[in-house]
Amino acid sequence: MEAQFIEAWTRISELYLYRYGSLGSRLHRGPDDIWYSYAQWPNEASRESAFLVDTLDTEAGELMREAIAETFPEIVLEPIVDLIVPTRRTKTES
Repeated sequence: MEAQFIEAWTRISELYLYRYGSLGSRLHRGPDDIWYSYAQWPNEASRESAFLVDTLDTEAGELMREAIAETFPEIVLEPIVDLIVPTRRTKTES
């Protein structure tokens, strides 16, 4: 169900990015075969208001839940130094 998860995660993450002010997100698979994702937000208020939206993408949310075997508690991090170079491909480059 990995492909299903990636597709659903991408749909939801793009909605946060293009409609709700996210600064972007990344999805990684670790050497332990656990999937890790994180998103950046301009501030806590923007993040909180985006997460209040119940109907972000109901279908994608369900597809993601079906593909997840185990979840871990959310960790909120405070960025101190950001040296990541943007690598996001546009939809036309995909």
